[in-house]
Amino acid sequence: MSAETVRKIYADREFEEVALDGMRRTIAARLGEAKQTIPHFYLRRSVRLDALLAFREEINRQLEPRGVKLSVNDFVIKACAMALQAVPDANAVWAGDRILKLRPSDVAVAVAIEGGLFTPVIRDADKKSLSALSVEMKDLAQRARARKLAPAEYLGGTFAVSNLGMMGIENFDAVINPPHAAILAVGAGLRQPVVMDDGSLGVATVMSLTLSVDHRVIDGALGAELMKAIVGNLEAPLAMLA
Repeated sequence: MSAETVRKIYADREFEEVALDGMRRTIAARLGEAKQTIPHFYLRRSVRLDALLAFREEINRQLEPRGVKLSVNDFVIKACAMALQAVPDANAVWAGDRILKLRPSDVAVAVAIEGGLFTPVIRDADKKSLSALSVEMKDLAQRARARKLAPAEYLGGTFAVSNLGMMGIENFDAVINPPHAAILAVGAGLRQPVVMDDGSLGVATVMSLTLSVDHRVIDGALGAELMKAIVGNLEAPLAMLA
């Protein structure tokens, strides 16, 4: 609908018009185009976080003297980067008349800022230690919120992570940010009753993951393989140090 048509619909209601700045216009255009032109499909998995949370607590104790504190999202980023190396056919982007398969794991991370969002890219994320990755991510997020990122710091990547778990959101479907081929939506870790490996009933911290996938680049079986690798990394976090 045009702006004039919408104004007429709400003519008898009180409202405030908010002008769109350049960022909001760009976000609206890119994500509108993404939903219209990218054939999204969605893969959902749950991941048990108890081993990761225990490992994170222990490693944070060791890192405390260095002033480094790992977040769950740092582990998610690292898990995705390593999964892209394990499933290289999924480390790709759509380029109009061809697919570009990238060798490095360059992972974009959605950072909310006032009036929009940035997706700074952590390049070669699979090669970086968790502590180095965490420090870089905090720096990128801080400068994103201050709108001090250079274009080279938020352009590129094949894959993105969007985490709303810290806001209490249990699960959601994220929109792919072109030219990326996939984005992982991360929900909150919740204590839930689960069936344990021995068949008994227990309680575990479970987190919901939803992978939005560009079907032009990644088919269902390949997307499932990528999601399996991500979950495997998160449920066996010690292996991410190897």
